[in-house]
Amino acid sequence: MKPLEIIYWLRFGFGILAAFASVGLGLATNTISATKIQSSAFFNSAMLAIIVYVLSYYFVKFRFASKVQKPQKLMTTGIGIYILAWIVFLIMFYTLIAG
Repeated sequence: MKPLEIIYWLRFGFGILAAFASVGLGLATNTISATKIQSSAFFNSAMLAIIVYVLSYYFVKFRFASKVQKPQKLMTTGIGIYILAWIVFLIMFYTLIAG
């Protein structure tokens, strides 16, 4: 696979990881449970997702900086799939907990 394809799928995996960590954070801080969800849970989850994305950028930069022609591609490749995976898996994990 090409480096940009690998980065794309890494971001997909990091989106799933961020969703799992977001639900774990919500359970740990008691902002989500099987019967309720507080409004601050989404904002905490969004901040955690941003932090995970920034960390994924540095991971990708460390691994693929010399293999990509444009360094700007390291930041933007996979951002859409990251957000989509985070939202879908956040809903799925919360539904598994609440169900």
